[in-house]
Amino acid sequence: MKKFLMPTLGADMEAGTLVAWRKQPGESVHRGETLAEVDTDKGVIDVEVFHDGVIDSLLVGPGTKVPVGTPLATIQEHGELAGEEVPAAAEAAGFQTPEAPVGEPATTQADRQARMRRAIAAAMSRSKREIPHFYLATTIDAAAAVAFVAAQNDSLPPDQRLLLGAVFVKAAARAVREVPEVNGCWRDDAVELLSTVNIGLAVSLRGGGLVILTLRDPAAQPLTSLSQQIRDLTQRARTGRLKASELADATLTVTSLGDRGVDTVWGVIYPPQLAIVGFGTVARRPLVVANRVEAQPAVTVTLAADHRALDGHRAGLYLTAIAEHLQQPETL
Repeated sequence: MKKFLMPTLGADMEAGTLVAWRKQPGESVHRGETLAEVDTDKGVIDVEVFHDGVIDSLLVGPGTKVPVGTPLATIQEHGELAGEEVPAAAEAAGFQTPEAPVGEPATTQADRQARMRRAIAAAMSRSKREIPHFYLATTIDAAAAVAFVAAQNDSLPPDQRLLLGAVFVKAAARAVREVPEVNGCWRDDAVELLSTVNIGLAVSLRGGGLVILTLRDPAAQPLTSLSQQIRDLTQRARTGRLKASELADATLTVTSLGDRGVDTVWGVIYPPQLAIVGFGTVARRPLVVANRVEAQPAVTVTLAADHRALDGHRAGLYLTAIAEHLQQPETL
């Protein structure tokens, strides 16, 4: 018997409210299928199931707010006998299979936003309190990347055009190969480096607040599909229709305020990650090219890193690796 738990959607999430069940006891479910809708500070999230089987029991009724990790339902795997014991954690919390829905929570968008702000403030305060941040910055010649995107987009329809942001994300992901220490987390007073690179993309929401969207293995994706994924996730984030898996498992965060005209952004590390990369706006600046000073498109790239996991030398090499990938965008 498997437990379907209230998921954690980031270090700033402590609890969620069940909005609705998509399945009822006795119905079959398959891995990746949405089983429930959960209201969080990030909006109403579709929560997927990670096992094939049959719904055995629902332990929480709609409208109930429960902590992260609380069992919401039990799933009978194929070949199991029905009617196994209800998880002790659910019983201890006093939850029972609901006889009838208790109604959706009366949560307004304004309520969700004061909550989101508080959650973000708590997570960032924890980050600055617990993580020994250090910061590096470099200005990178972006002429090759800008020209590459423009040339590619000449032959693509509007809905398939490359985003310069996708080039930045992929360069940040590819650079991990040279400096793997930036990709991991701090757990149990130790660094845990991760082999898979999932980029968390910070996206602002309408009316305020932000979410960290997860781009899975962007280093292996074509830039066209990565651009489309960023468009799709951003649109659904701003309309409040995301899946739990699209907000989980990021290993390194990228943030950009370039579209707001910001030259430099100094990020705060999203725990338990080890680093956050910031991209400013691309603007024409005086750069030395072939021993001449020319006005060239350039971007300031910053890195906030955890000094428990990285030092300035390795962090500097990571920024250099990003610069090298941006000089050869055709290889991304």
